[in-house]
Amino acid sequence: MRIAFAEVAQETDSFSPLVAELSDFEAYGLYFGDEVTEQMRGVGPLGGFLEVAEQQPQPVELIPIMRAWGSAGGTITARALDYLTSRLVDGLRQALPLDAVFLSLHGAAASANEDDVEGFVLNAVREVVGPDLPVVVALDHHANITQRMVDLADTLIGHETQPHDPPATGRKAARILFRQLRGEIKPAMAWRKIPMITPQDQFLTSVGPMKEWFDLAREIERRPGVLDASPYPMQPWLDVAEGGWAVVVHTDNDAELVESLADELADKAWLLREQFWASERVAPAEAVRQASAAERGLIILSDTGDSVYGGAPGDSTIILRALLDQPSECLAYVPVVDPEALAAAMKVGTGSPITVELGGKVDNIFSQPVRVTGRVAAVSKGFVVDLGDRGVCDLQQTALLEVGSLRIALLGHRSFAINHPVLYTHLGLDMNDAQMVVLKTASNFQFFARWRTGLIRVDSAGTTQSDLTAFQWQRVPRPIYPLDDLPSRRG
Repeated sequence: MRIAFAEVAQETDSFSPLVAELSDFEAYGLYFGDEVTEQMRGVGPLGGFLEVAEQQPQPVELIPIMRAWGSAGGTITARALDYLTSRLVDGLRQALPLDAVFLSLHGAAASANEDDVEGFVLNAVREVVGPDLPVVVALDHHANITQRMVDLADTLIGHETQPHDPPATGRKAARILFRQLRGEIKPAMAWRKIPMITPQDQFLTSVGPMKEWFDLAREIERRPGVLDASPYPMQPWLDVAEGGWAVVVHTDNDAELVESLADELADKAWLLREQFWASERVAPAEAVRQASAAERGLIILSDTGDSVYGGAPGDSTIILRALLDQPSECLAYVPVVDPEALAAAMKVGTGSPITVELGGKVDNIFSQPVRVTGRVAAVSKGFVVDLGDRGVCDLQQTALLEVGSLRIALLGHRSFAINHPVLYTHLGLDMNDAQMVVLKTASNFQFFARWRTGLIRVDSAGTTQSDLTAFQWQRVPRPIYPLDDLPSRRG
């Protein structure tokens, strides 16, 4: 049994001023051939796939093709997509003959000339392996499901939780694939598009309407004959021609059942649509006031408008400005992506006074640079950290500015570690000392769980802001909720 496996994944923010070059994929590790197997054990959906593959009773020959993960960012350049697709196609051609293909994709990627990157990649795969070979896809559940994806994949399996557990998704998809290859099941698929977009405020699957919807998916999976039920609340900043929420359901060769279950799961989301717009966001100044007045412990200030994990630049100064406007003795940790300010700090060195125009250089529509004067408290010429199932992260150069009670961590590039305690601890800070920390994410707070005593979602403007009505939508299909009036019943 010969199975080729690969990953080509990126999450696109259509409203971000960034563009995703090949260097964005290289920053997180661009691997080919045997290097994929060596680097991806235990990491992401590919790590989950490898784990299940190695547990099979019959011999399995695994052919690693490539791993290209670009995290979240702006639109992928045509040049980068062409390069990645050609490397995938060349690898598959050399791997023939095959019994199956396992793909890890994101589902919400768009390029300069291709709205549906995943459909484009799947089409390229099919041109090599033909229409009948099993092709199983592990997806982020913030994917945008398209007709082409459904037509070209045997199964589309999404994450079950937010925060995500990518290895678990790989294991789930792999188990379905091996059951299919052994002839134990014959997957039947149905899907429904749901004409709605919603902000990120209710994206956690542990509480609220998202929990209710995802709990229904898990209950459906316990019913006889059901292989998978995947809800897809599309990430909110993807302006593409087939944009919108979706569900995908798989049964074991039961076409009638799979259609009814897809209706049930889609109808549930539509029923809850108003609840998905519920928000507890707080204005920046009020958020800082509440955090400063809180009892001792770490309060997370979620910078919803500048979510690096959603594709934002990471250089917003909105919360920083609010902190500077309300000086206090509360120690606050703040990250800012600003290569110019970082270079200035590295040049003067540790212990030196410094005045810089900070942030607001890439996202200069929603925020502007802030002049700060302080002291360079620490510099790091490079730091590589293993983040477990998130892979290896290279922070590269970083610096720490001390500005009153603020400790500002400067990064030269967007990094997954921007929302991880290691950003501060590797610069000599102790998380136990902080009363506030700004996180450039709206939902991935898990890395600070041991210190966290409170969370405030800050209503900050930016390319990942929750006020979706403020964007100029140009490509999503209309009508769509809540931008347009729609009937009370879905469809």
